[in-house]
Amino acid sequence: MKKAGWIILGVIVLILVIFVFRAFGWYNKLVTLDEEVKAQWGNVENVYQRRSDLVPNLVATVKGVAGFEQQTLTGVIEARAKATSMQIDANTLTPENMERFEQVQGQLSSALSRLMVTVERYPELKATQSFQDLSAQLEGTENRIANERRKFNDVAKVYNTFRRRFPQSIIASMTGFEACGYFKAQEGADQAPKVDFGGTPNA
Repeated sequence: MKKAGWIILGVIVLILVIFVFRAFGWYNKLVTLDEEVKAQWGNVENVYQRRSDLVPNLVATVKGVAGFEQQTLTGVIEARAKATSMQIDANTLTPENMERFEQVQGQLSSALSRLMVTVERYPELKATQSFQDLSAQLEGTENRIANERRKFNDVAKVYNTFRRRFPQSIIASMTGFEACGYFKAQEGADQAPKVDFGGTPNA
C-alpha cells in the first residue's frame, strides 16, 4: 500500500476513534439528563401524593356537616381513587402516558374545586379550625404542584432538545432514549379560578 493510502486510512481510523469517543460522551450526557428528568418526576409524584393524602382528612371533616351534598363528596372520593391508581414508571414518561396522568389528576383537581365551591354554602364548616388548616395545606400543595410541574418541564426540555440534536439523535435512537412528555396547561388555565377560603362567595 502506498504512503498516501496509509495516510488516508489513518485519517479515517482517527475520525472513527474521535466519533466513538464523542459518542460515549453524548451517551453519558443523555444518561445524566435522563436521570435529572426521573429525579424531577419523583418530586412531581411526591407533591401529587401529598395532595392525595390530604383528601381523606378533608372528606372526613366535610362529612361532619349535616346535609352536605353527598354527590360532591362521592366525586372527590372517586377522583382520588383514579388518581392514586394511575402510576407512571419513570422510564416511560412518554407524551401519551403523561397525557393520561394529567387527565386523572385533572379530574381530582376539578372535583376538589367543586368541593370548595360547595363549601361556600356552609359558613359553619369554613369557620372550623380543622377545615381552615386543611384548606391552607391543600392550597399550599397546589402551589407546590404547579412549581414542580414547571421544573419538570424545564428539565424535560433540556433532555428533549439534546436528544433531538444531530448527531445525538442517532445515539439516542440506537440506545433507546425516548422523547419525554411535558405537562400542558389545562384549557382555561390562563384564567384559573382562585378559591377564596376566607372571603364571601361572589354572587
